[in-house]
Amino acid sequence: MVRLSWKVSISLVLVLSSAFLCLLHILLFRDAKTLFFYLFLDIVFVPVQVLLVTVIIEKLLSEREKQAMMQKLNMVIGAFFSEVGRGLMVQMKGTCLNFDELQAHLSIRPQWPKGSFRSAKAFVETYECRFGFERSNLNELHQFLVSKRPFVLALLQNPNLLEHDAFTSLLWTVCHLTEELDARTGIEFLPPSDVRHLEGDIQRAFGMLVREWLTYMQHLRDNYPYIYSLAIRINPFNPQASPVIDE
Repeated sequence: MVRLSWKVSISLVLVLSSAFLCLLHILLFRDAKTLFFYLFLDIVFVPVQVLLVTVIIEKLLSEREKQAMMQKLNMVIGAFFSEVGRGLMVQMKGTCLNFDELQAHLSIRPQWPKGSFRSAKAFVETYECRFGFERSNLNELHQFLVSKRPFVLALLQNPNLLEHDAFTSLLWTVCHLTEELDARTGIEFLPPSDVRHLEGDIQRAFGMLVREWLTYMQHLRDNYPYIYSLAIRINPFNPQASPVIDE
């Protein structure tokens, strides 16, 4: 015996119900002409109904699903900054020669309006940190990145990251910097030209980190004020930052 799926069963019930109601109408009112007139009138508008259902409503549902996906991705981004991003920015900022200029624009306050975030984003889009790394600094950065490599690679296995191009690019940039440093066996003996090449990779990674961090901070401000409060208190761009609340 063939078992019908629930979709086929419901479809048959609906079709048979329409046929039964149509027959009942003819028996009661003896006016098949009017019935079929309105039936064909409804059929005329079927293409428009299909357009509404398949294009407009589907688009609305797709947008809603995308928003839900971005909420989940922001959880992944938060985990990245907790585990890797914040520590990496702290490592890099120590050798940024014009860090004071960036710090003045990223001293985020609890009641920062959206206009302040827009101004900060406009600044970091054109900002370029000038690095002056010593060999010992590069060794420390290398050790930090290698220790975090399994975590970063695990994030890249998340297929949902394809929905967030900027963050995926950041992860690839961090992976590339890790490989560059890991490929050199004697960082303390590198020539100045190679150090400058590494500083270029670090500059690229730092710029992307700052931009994504700023976007993530605005997301926290709009959606998770309690997490935003802690993020401000451990702001890597605030020299007086402290997780302890002393007021």
